[in-house]
Amino acid sequence: MILLAVLLILTAGALLACPLEKLRAGSSRTLAIAVQLVAMLLLCGYFPHLEPASFTASAWPQQLFWDEIRQPWIPRFGISFHLAIDGLGFLMLVLTLATGLFGLAISGGQIQHRVGFFHCNYLLAIAGVVGVFTALDLFLFFFFWEVMLIPMLLLIAIWGYENRTYAAIKFFIFTQASSLLMLAAMVALAYFHFRQSGTITFALEDLTGNRLSGGLQFWIMLGFFLAFTVKLPAVPLHPWLPDAHTQAPTAASILLAAVLLKTGAYGLLRFALPLFPEASHSFAPIAMAVGAASIIYGALMAFSQQDVKRLVAYSSVSHMGFVLLGIYTFNTLAIQGAVMQMLAHGISSAALFGIVGKLQQRLHTRNMAEMGGLWAAFPRLGAVAMFFTMAAVGLPGLGNFVGEFLVLAGTFTAQPAFTAVAALGLVGAALYGLRMIQQVFFGSLHDDDIAAADIRRNNLALFATAALILLWIGLYPQPVLNQVRPWVDGIVQQPAATATATAEAP
Repeated sequence: MILLAVLLILTAGALLACPLEKLRAGSSRTLAIAVQLVAMLLLCGYFPHLEPASFTASAWPQQLFWDEIRQPWIPRFGISFHLAIDGLGFLMLVLTLATGLFGLAISGGQIQHRVGFFHCNYLLAIAGVVGVFTALDLFLFFFFWEVMLIPMLLLIAIWGYENRTYAAIKFFIFTQASSLLMLAAMVALAYFHFRQSGTITFALEDLTGNRLSGGLQFWIMLGFFLAFTVKLPAVPLHPWLPDAHTQAPTAASILLAAVLLKTGAYGLLRFALPLFPEASHSFAPIAMAVGAASIIYGALMAFSQQDVKRLVAYSSVSHMGFVLLGIYTFNTLAIQGAVMQMLAHGISSAALFGIVGKLQQRLHTRNMAEMGGLWAAFPRLGAVAMFFTMAAVGLPGLGNFVGEFLVLAGTFTAQPAFTAVAALGLVGAALYGLRMIQQVFFGSLHDDDIAAADIRRNNLALFATAALILLWIGLYPQPVLNQVRPWVDGIVQQPAATATATAEAP
């Protein structure tokens, strides 16, 4: 019931945001923060389950879940309201609510019009993400996928910056086209399951046992892969991301980078690989090549940017390339590293977009050519920016390093060439990261008459909390790795188990 309570409280908070804001200015922001705090407290009820379950082929994946809700929804078409949570889902929910809180807290005072409606959409987007990370019925997953995207579109289109309409339309075209492709693939999968079993269902556990021909499985898998890699995003399906990040308000940029990008990687782990093990295995070299290309391309594009927000946006393309590379290695170490990278990137990117928001709020520009020497004016902000830039480029001892190192170590055993290419991305990250710090915070002060103050101590405490989390998972990552190990083991061993079952079939 905890999952249902989390969804209901987020939805109720979204519905109450507008009326409360009309009664008292600023109350909707307080409500949004309170609602997410309560949701975080509810998730504490899962702490007794944090001891990882051991993997057994016969129990995977049904017996891995800590909590489930299953009720008929549209029984005529075999659609149920089926939510469940395991270690992977739990980590994603914690990331969602923590960065959602961070985004609101760090961007206080930046939204000046239609404030209640902003927080309504913000909470609806988070509720949609929670549904995406917990739905085990494919049609329900698609429903929450759409619930997640529509509020984000409005957050960009209404409260974004100068080119917000263009960015919002671009975001809508890419994400909606990929969503329809995913829906077509889901319907095709359910149809061929019906042809085999005589039962209409969209349940993951039922569809996982499908025995489709190689060509048919490949084309349906490709529909899921394209939909999820648009959201990841991977080259060449990424053009929506720099504009959406740049034009979105700070809180929406944080939510987009820290959480919504992770839904694409989560979809690959939860649905694409388990549903299509043989096709995914044969497609792995292509997917890994796309991941490696994304790492290099994202680093090169980030290095060429003058807009600091676009630089951070392109860096996300590079970092999420490590995630795609690790997932399709079909190696336990690499997939665990991909999940660690998802978490660490979520935290570090949230902090970096928060820093960019503070700079724009004070200087009214994102152009690095108009900055310089800001460490003297904003020493606390400079120190924070230095830490999270070093985290993003993979400084040892922090969570990002653990994720990237595990991906590279796991990939080396399968594809040394891709490992070598991906390692070049680490060099590129250091180049664009240090270039950003040098141009923004060092050198001569561009404007000698900066009247804005440094970040306040409450904001410094928020950044410090994020820094401590990155330090913790960087020095002691095993608890995080343990939570995802059972699901990862199932993904790695599934192709072999499927081949054995097929060989033994009469």
